[in-house]
Amino acid sequence: MFDKILIANRGEIALRVIRACREMGIQSVAVHSTADSDAMHVRMADESVCIGPPPSTDSYLSVPAIISACEITGAQAIHPGYGFLSENASFVQILEDHDIKFIGPTAEHIRIMGDKITAKETMLKLGVPCVPGSEGGVPDLETAKKVAAEIGYPVIVKATAGGGGRGMKLAKTAKDIESAFQTARSEGKAAFGNDEVYIEKYLTRPRHIEIQVFGDGKGKAVHLGERDCSLQRRHQKVFEEAPGPAIDAETRARIGKICADAVAGINYIGAGTIEFLYEDGEFYFIEMNTRLQVEHPVTEAIFGVDLVREQIRVAEGLDMSFSQEDIEVNGHAIEVRINAEKLPDFRPCPGRITQYHAPGGLGVRMDSALYDGYSIPPYYDSLIGKLIVHGRDRPEALARLNRALGELIVDGVDTTVPLFNALLAEKDIQTGDYNIHWLEKWLETNLGAS
Repeated sequence: MFDKILIANRGEIALRVIRACREMGIQSVAVHSTADSDAMHVRMADESVCIGPPPSTDSYLSVPAIISACEITGAQAIHPGYGFLSENASFVQILEDHDIKFIGPTAEHIRIMGDKITAKETMLKLGVPCVPGSEGGVPDLETAKKVAAEIGYPVIVKATAGGGGRGMKLAKTAKDIESAFQTARSEGKAAFGNDEVYIEKYLTRPRHIEIQVFGDGKGKAVHLGERDCSLQRRHQKVFEEAPGPAIDAETRARIGKICADAVAGINYIGAGTIEFLYEDGEFYFIEMNTRLQVEHPVTEAIFGVDLVREQIRVAEGLDMSFSQEDIEVNGHAIEVRINAEKLPDFRPCPGRITQYHAPGGLGVRMDSALYDGYSIPPYYDSLIGKLIVHGRDRPEALARLNRALGELIVDGVDTTVPLFNALLAEKDIQTGDYNIHWLEKWLETNLGAS
């Protein structure tokens, strides 16, 4: 059993890991930049270490500083949370070289799934359905034109090392392919240091469905159903729910088994999410995230499983505490991401919190690192909280979300709460009839946002 775990992250996800450690009787170490010296995760951890100045490149992304923090405190393992170094294969390899346990997948699996072309090739071999597209990278414009014509327009050009919506460009017709190809390459080079791109068929009205998987690293894996994350702005999720409104039990079991068998086949260890586009009853693999997802609480709510606790258990070499037969859907859960942003342009809005009150009551969970008087620094992601509700069914979960949003108080900064108040009044949201393009069209029509 680990005696001490260092959390290489900040904000609500750092608090989430600290809480799991405390329940397991494990000491926790928080790392922080000088901008986060008064952050809640620093206050709640058993120990804390300052690892650098505000810029994340000099603190939360500084591998030497994090390794030093482990050596100073005697931490035996690192939980990366999400973002920052959570999917950095080189970091995981360095930890192995320093005899520090990484609570997550192996460097090899992170590397395979971090390259979208290699990930797609791997998943095809494992029997996972994929979007029609190029076989590997597309080296030049002439090849791009040929591949796009063979697939059929519209197509999307994607940076191999892309993520977060960067390096992705749509070509609706043949006249768009040159611009899409060149722009995706330049964005990929600027953001990820890699200008390789590939091309896939662009589905016109898909939903974004992701399957939560979990492996023990010994050839055993399970799936924990799906989450519908179709409500997105610029490829960034804002509203997630489980189970998906468009997925029935038979479909869930079918795609879930495919995913569980795939990760079992490569001896995957820990939590992972296999993401799909879903249209006309068919699933098309787009990527695998080899980490805990921001939206993991909705899965925890409907299955009663503590995913962080399980991550720690299997990293210690223990078996999973549940089997596939133990996994049964219980009710419906929804998460909305509360960002410190000013509508309608979603401009980041850092500042001092003058009053904060978290909603409560049956089936309500608020994951946040806010407190009265806290100053949100301008250096990091604008996510300041996640409101999660759970009900016996979807209508009850929606009603509970509406009530909880009314109780939530975050004064001193602008937030995205008004967006969710407005969305809950929409018929399509009430019925679950939406796809990945719905929100951006709604924003353009109702808020004039781009």
